[in-house]
Amino acid sequence: MYAQTRNPIPGTERETYPDSEVLLHSIKSAEMRNEPYKYWLLNNCLTNDAVDAILRLPFLPPDLGGVSGRRELHNASRTYFDSENNAQNPVCARVAALFQEPVVTSALKDVFSAPINDCFLRIELAKDTDGFWLEPHTDIGVKRFTMILYLSRDAAHRDLGTDIYDRNKQWVTRSPFVSNSALVFVPSDYSYHGFERRPIVGARTSLVINYVTNEWRAREQLAFPHAPVQ
Repeated sequence: MYAQTRNPIPGTERETYPDSEVLLHSIKSAEMRNEPYKYWLLNNCLTNDAVDAILRLPFLPPDLGGVSGRRELHNASRTYFDSENNAQNPVCARVAALFQEPVVTSALKDVFSAPINDCFLRIELAKDTDGFWLEPHTDIGVKRFTMILYLSRDAAHRDLGTDIYDRNKQWVTRSPFVSNSALVFVPSDYSYHGFERRPIVGARTSLVINYVTNEWRAREQLAFPHAPVQ
């Protein structure tokens, strides 16, 4: 079903590598939940060496300055797998190329019914520290797919998964925080999620992976700003 294919991004042409095989297996093995909206839980999304390399990246957590609730409050200090970071850090380029591969984007469309044709890949490296929290929000609008891929291995992070809410923004459940696992959903007008404030030891590290429409204004955040998903 997921035949080998070539990456269309200049400079990243290659046959399907173990990266793709690992991610595809994770996607096809995803556990679906239906309440309070449809979402999926994935395990073993990346190869272990990719996780190790991401965790070694030298980027520092944003200085919250006592302010939190929305990530955009700290836009100036957020980190993306963008053109510059992809050029300077091999693992950034590797992960960005992985999520741009047609075999992967086809699987996302098939398994999750993600409407990502003609969308652009955006990957944020999130390092959340004590004092961080997120109000319930939906990701609706120009975001057509959301994957929150948890990375940090600290045992103290086990209760630091994403909080999930119903249509009335009432807390329902929390996704497990296990290194190399993920929460996936297709944004809707009731896909409320967030992060209830609670103690964070060290840095709660994750990748926030979105596919966004051409209306996304901050083009500098995109992995391949001139190459939409086909």
